[in-house]
Amino acid sequence: MENPIQISLSQKARPLNQYPLYWAECFGTAPFLPVSRDEMDQLGWDSCDIIIVTGDAYVDHPSFGMAIVGRLLEAHGFRVGIIDQPDWHSADPFKTLGKPNLFFGVSAGNMDSMINRYTADRKIRSDDAYSPDDIGGKRPDRCSVVYSQRCREAYNDVPIVIGGIEASLRRIAHYDYWQDKVRRSILSDAKADLLLYGNAERAIIEVAHRLAKGDDISAITDIRGSAFVIKDIPEDWQILDSTNVEKPGRVEKRISPYEMIDQDSCDSSQKGVNKDKSKQVEVTFTGKLEKLQHKLKQRLKTVIRLPSFDDVSRDPVLYAHANRVLHLETNPGNARALVQNQGGQKIWFNPPPIPLTMEEMDYVFSFNYARVPHPMYQKARIPAYEMIRFSVNIMRGCFGGCTFCSITEHEGRVIQSRSEDSIINEIEQMRDKVPGFTGIVSDLGGPTANMYRLACKSRAIEAACRLPSCVYPGICENLDTDHSSLIALYRRARELKGVKKVLISSGLRYDLAVESPEYVEELVTHHVGGYLKIAPEHTEQGPLSKMMKPGMGSYDRFKALFEKFSKKAGKEQYLIPYFIAAHPGTTEEDMMNLALWLKKNGFKADQVQNFYPSPMATATTMYHTGKNPLKRVKRDSEDVVTAKGDKQRRLHKAFLRYHDPDNWPMLREALTTMGREDLIGSAKHQLIPTFQPKDGDAYKSPRRKNSTPRQQGNSKSANNNQPRRGRILTQHTGLPPRKHS
Repeated sequence: MENPIQISLSQKARPLNQYPLYWAECFGTAPFLPVSRDEMDQLGWDSCDIIIVTGDAYVDHPSFGMAIVGRLLEAHGFRVGIIDQPDWHSADPFKTLGKPNLFFGVSAGNMDSMINRYTADRKIRSDDAYSPDDIGGKRPDRCSVVYSQRCREAYNDVPIVIGGIEASLRRIAHYDYWQDKVRRSILSDAKADLLLYGNAERAIIEVAHRLAKGDDISAITDIRGSAFVIKDIPEDWQILDSTNVEKPGRVEKRISPYEMIDQDSCDSSQKGVNKDKSKQVEVTFTGKLEKLQHKLKQRLKTVIRLPSFDDVSRDPVLYAHANRVLHLETNPGNARALVQNQGGQKIWFNPPPIPLTMEEMDYVFSFNYARVPHPMYQKARIPAYEMIRFSVNIMRGCFGGCTFCSITEHEGRVIQSRSEDSIINEIEQMRDKVPGFTGIVSDLGGPTANMYRLACKSRAIEAACRLPSCVYPGICENLDTDHSSLIALYRRARELKGVKKVLISSGLRYDLAVESPEYVEELVTHHVGGYLKIAPEHTEQGPLSKMMKPGMGSYDRFKALFEKFSKKAGKEQYLIPYFIAAHPGTTEEDMMNLALWLKKNGFKADQVQNFYPSPMATATTMYHTGKNPLKRVKRDSEDVVTAKGDKQRRLHKAFLRYHDPDNWPMLREALTTMGREDLIGSAKHQLIPTFQPKDGDAYKSPRRKNSTPRQQGNSKSANNNQPRRGRILTQHTGLPPRKHS
């Protein structure tokens, strides 16, 4: 690829719906985007302008990436075809729709293909929730790489643009859990022309229109949320070495992101807060605004040089340092470009995309989605679709910053919400169009249930902030936690004709919820289907500090409100907490204490899941390097203890399943080694008995019909962020949300 002559980035974004339509808009919209030449012929097309190759079955629903991107491009006048789950053993299936006029768009689908195919114990799964009839093996390992290679074989002169969750999380040199080594950027391995990371609506539209105008793909270098290969760094850019930005050395107190702002001018109270959540309060500054604006302008022409692939591959400390710098440069308001040398290539990473406005979110969800799988699947069942069939996505993003989760890394921490009218309109469409709707809306949510329309009280503070979380170690005083907009949405949704019940199934951020008891009462009284799942993740401060999760005090506060309002409503409802095993920072003693808490509170988990090191996550860096990138990294800084070996990981999982006799021999051995034989026995305060039952007395799953309500609760399927149905003890395992592109 030729070296870009000029890279010019902007803090402003062109509205999605303000582009001139491509000439092919005269063909109108398709009932389904075509997957065959016959369908193209029926539409009167001689060719496709863009072909999307995806590892998921094609479901024309805004929870599936290929549908959102495809319908968005269609709305701009482009003819878009879909090649779903092609046989990758030859290039022929990639020629099914002919040669695209503009480019191939390649995505592994809604999940990283390795996480989709392998368990946390690296065992191959037999199922795939994103495939017809839940059949596994319909996509290759490292899906984006293989598909890109086959597209190049099919038509070697067609540009290839890769995107989606797999590309987002593998855009930089990253630790790969399955090979237990650091791999290059997926851009290098796929040999694609351009990588788009995050929710890429802005980027994909800009790329399509530029190529349609005749621009060369190598000249498209100024789009936020993109990565590409360069020969040399442009001369007009200031280069900062990452070791000067975040020098691996002395650990210092974290600098407040608000230091450049006069704190006295920021009113953190509710007084004066604009209740129109589509707008944020603009704070008046005292003398430092000009300086702040100047610094932001400088950042737009500054690139940070990260340690090279060779350096981070051989030196865990430099890997942890690079990961920390990457996460510090994720705020669209102040992020700088990054560059990393990878085996003789330089890969340039532009800053993250500007978040979509409410109007743009409404636009993206307004297209004429069929809301069902393509008819070619006939009666085949697609579990991922069944899960979201009667749910509605109301927002994107998460400012929680949990270190094991990929939501923030992919969607960003700025919450992007739809308008109430847009959401209500989608519920009505679902009611009227989707076969089998019985009046039950299974979820109104997204990455979290209750971050809808929550934001920083000041755009300027939001743009300057470099902290990874707005709610850890405590809720930021500049975060507006008013849940009134969400309460109003719930009330309007359940009053719709034909709607009998609106359930909330997305992960609830309970430390935020307790800030609004009125919201908790609304939720508990009207929107809980007997069980409400929340994710404390652990009881001990060691692992919680590495997860950036609140302590059990927040859980106890929420539990008290939950029980109070359930009783007030006259309902018997149960709170089901999820926990995670083998997370970095977790010792055997931590797991033992968690098991004791579970027993004391009467919880018996049927299925559990160990920590899953997903690419690029902060917790994965802890797992790989043994260092803590939440603090400035140095060679003699804090070591993070991590369960790595199969035996140790099985032991951590066994503590969560303390009630299963199959685990008792292992637990007895561990407790003896730990000097805690006092916990072996049949007394109430003891964890496991001294005896081993006969075969006929073996543990039976609490899924059986005569289980107690509390036991049954832990056997229910986890929320939509899970890699598989029925995984119980964690809500976010570093996986992409199922409801987003």
